[in-house]
Amino acid sequence: GDQAKEEPKRKGGGGGSMKITGQLGEVMSESAAVCLTYSRLFMRELNPDFTYLEDTAIHLNVPEGAVPKDGPSAGVTMATALMSMALHTSIKPDLAMTGELTLSGKVLKVGGIKEKVIAARREGIKTLLLPRQNEADYTELKDYLKTGITAHFCDHYDDVYRLAFDSSLVPQLPFPSRGMSVVTIEAAAVPEVEAPTKQDEGSFSTVVPPTPLPSSPSVSL
Repeated sequence: GDQAKEEPKRKGGGGGSMKITGQLGEVMSESAAVCLTYSRLFMRELNPDFTYLEDTAIHLNVPEGAVPKDGPSAGVTMATALMSMALHTSIKPDLAMTGELTLSGKVLKVGGIKEKVIAARREGIKTLLLPRQNEADYTELKDYLKTGITAHFCDHYDDVYRLAFDSSLVPQLPFPSRGMSVVTIEAAAVPEVEAPTKQDEGSFSTVVPPTPLPSSPSVSL
């Protein structure tokens, strides 16, 4: 018989949707909607045939505890999660990110950098992707908080995508980054305690115990 032809993929206008539930405030709910819109556009920039996000029903749930999440700081994280799902590829290990996202892909400044860095250290994170406008907030942190962590400061999502995924596993951007250049602060080395050398040992004073006095001879009467 004749081989059945595959139905061509739709170039937009699919029936995909995203349902948002859990402890999310109004601001984060709007942020999630922005991320879905931008992620769809970004995927089509990578390849016009990538319509997964436009054809798929997505359910985003944030059930942790009873504390509502209403801070606009998870935009790049939600967008990257959508990209990872659509591309069937995980991000690099030991990596965390924060930053709000606009419809044009601009990465916006967020608050609580110190608390976020502390949380990253607690989870063993080695690489951070932060907004370009938060560079000063990061450099002001104590050195012991930044030890062992490499921080990249991104102005546009183009660079978040490039740094978050292994370039050999995902499609490459067909154009240069549309944001300012990435600023990278390399991980500070963990200070090592050097063992004392022979020269150092000679600088220490040696305490010699006193010589005991001779005992008095006994006298017989």
